Amino acid sequence: MAQHLAVMASGGGSNFRAILHAIEAGTLPLRCPLLVSNRSSAGALKIAESHGVTAVVINPAAYEAEADYVAALMDLFARHQIDLVALAGYLKKVPVPVVRAFRHRMVNIHPALLPDFGGPGLYGLRVHAAVLAAGARQSGATIHFVDEEYDTGPCILQEQVPVLADDTPQTLAARVLAVEHKLYPKALALLAQDRIRVNGRVVTIFGA
Repeated sequence: MAQHLAVMASGGGSNFRAILHAIEAGTLPLRCPLLVSNRSSAGALKIAESHGVTAVVINPAAYEAEADYVAALMDLFARHQIDLVALAGYLKKVPVPVVRAFRHRMVNIHPALLPDFGGPGLYGLRVHAAVLAAGARQSGATIHFVDEEYDTGPCILQEQVPVLADDTPQTLAARVLAVEHKLYPKALALLAQDRIRVNGRVVTIFGA
């Protein structure tokens, strides 16, 4: 029986769409019954609707205490029998109790080669602007486990893209995004197939 994946997204949801397409194509052995967003205007909500995925908006700001927000998230995950969580452009920090409940079962995608160009405030075009400002010759995408801090969990997969002399943050973002759409389903498939082991910060992948 396929494991259940929840995706959390704040924006347009292009990685969410790539994940759903991989599931529908049979290359990603998961079911995705749930999308969670913190924004009622997120484009990912429409993608969920068009694919028959339950979409729920939970805004942390609507809760007086973080414990209530944690309880709401955990209840939602329990009701949908969620085994794995994928953050796909989710711009809120996941509370520590939720991260710990899904230790090595919650992953994130970052549009740079971590540990470079990660951390609080570095998301979206800000990442690509920072890469260009630093004069980096390479950028790329990273899939990593989520831990208690921003962008510091163990790395699962990375793929490089070149930084071109005439790049803008927008052109670099487009090149990296094309890689993200391939890399995220691949990393989730490794998790679904139980081909990943974590020892401290070292991730080992088994099988061809």
